[in-house]
Amino acid sequence: MPSLPVIARRHTDLDDDDIEWLQRILADWQIIADLSFADLVMWLPARDGTGYWAGGQMRPTTGPTAYVDDVVGTFTAIGRRPLVDNAFALGRIAREGDPEWRDEVPVRVEAIPVRREGRVIAVIARNTNLLGVRTPSRLEINYLQTAGDLTKMIAAGLFPAPGQRSDHADSPRVGDGFLRVDAAGRVVYASPNALSVYRKLGLTGDLAGQLLTDLTRELVPPRKRPDEETLSAVLGARAHRDTEIGSGTADGVALIVRAVPLMPDGERIGGLILLRDVTDLRRRDRELITKEATIREIHHRVKNNLQTVAALLRLQARRIGSAEATLALEEAVRRVGSIAIVHETLSQAVEETVDFDEIADRLARLVTDVGLSPVQVRREGRFGMLVSEQATPLAMVVTELLQNAVEHGYPPVEPTAEEPGAPGEIVLSAHRRAHQLEVSIDDDGRGLPEGFDLDGSPSLGLSIVKTLVESELGGHLTLGASPSGGTRADLSIPLD
Repeated sequence: MPSLPVIARRHTDLDDDDIEWLQRILADWQIIADLSFADLVMWLPARDGTGYWAGGQMRPTTGPTAYVDDVVGTFTAIGRRPLVDNAFALGRIAREGDPEWRDEVPVRVEAIPVRREGRVIAVIARNTNLLGVRTPSRLEINYLQTAGDLTKMIAAGLFPAPGQRSDHADSPRVGDGFLRVDAAGRVVYASPNALSVYRKLGLTGDLAGQLLTDLTRELVPPRKRPDEETLSAVLGARAHRDTEIGSGTADGVALIVRAVPLMPDGERIGGLILLRDVTDLRRRDRELITKEATIREIHHRVKNNLQTVAALLRLQARRIGSAEATLALEEAVRRVGSIAIVHETLSQAVEETVDFDEIADRLARLVTDVGLSPVQVRREGRFGMLVSEQATPLAMVVTELLQNAVEHGYPPVEPTAEEPGAPGEIVLSAHRRAHQLEVSIDDDGRGLPEGFDLDGSPSLGLSIVKTLVESELGGHLTLGASPSGGTRADLSIPLD
């Protein structure tokens, strides 16, 4: 489904400022749809003047929809929707007495011009499914009255307001808690959900007739509320913005308060205030932050312990008399070191995923720095982000294959000033294809011995690699001759 900016730039003459104005309306029009119990469709004037394009659509969460199908991106010609034509041409709200019938559903239609800097740049059609209409309660009367004020503000170019909103991702909706205040900030009407929120703050009486700013100041201690200017601006509905009360504490109530001043005739008559109790959300946020910090600390400690184990093995290797045992211990040091690198990276990550390209580069340096052959490792492509369950075994696999390439592919060389030794090159390549990670390690060394068989190889390193690839990573490993004359190892690993 195309977005409003795409539709507007493709089919209309609206400029960037017009589009930004319309997008700000779209950011808030769930409120209008819910207060109206009606579907909203934004119609944009076509560039050639032959009709309108639907640039946005919103269904109510408080009542039945009037549109079963999506209409965004569709075109309607002039004459097909007379109310939209009239609202655009005359610049005022257009209503019709008789309802339209859509799929045996009576729909009352109202067309609201969207004005910006004295120009009508779009029309919002408000479509009410009359099958859901009944004798309105006091709540519904206040909803509809507030929706009417907002539509008048849109037609007059007074909504959206250029106020500062923080745009909380968990911003309140109409059903979370609805308050209407007068110009002095006194509560005219409070929905049952809004009253419940204030009951949690400690209110024992009724909200109606209370000065909301003074009441909140009495119920909420200073450390759990915003500064006085923000508190008065939001709870007095003098500014179009939102704030949070009671957040950042280990106990107590946390709520988001959102204010929209109401100025249907140009003068502020009061405001709409929405409340949402986010106590449980903030508690979960704190728990999640604590768990993430704990996990990072665990990875840090595991890394330190592994480095201690590696140091002990390295010390033992220096003291042992057998060359074969020394070699085995040095290989164990490299394997432990490769796992420690993964845990070190995870200890610095916010999530349990790591950028494996950084790990691969560090592993390449780890292997080549201790080798006796002048070998360089060059990486091609990207591994990308991997979860820790894949990163740890893959780090060991890459370490073993690089070490095998250095150790068995190139003869040991003691470089001198006269003969520094010709460097070999190992290419470590990684490419993602769909849900598969393809990795290859290609060297230009002396190649595999004649009659080599991976399944029958006595090498402990290759046995570890094969087990990790097939059992831990669920992938496939092949080992064969390289086009450059050396050895090539290919890995195919499925990604989640």
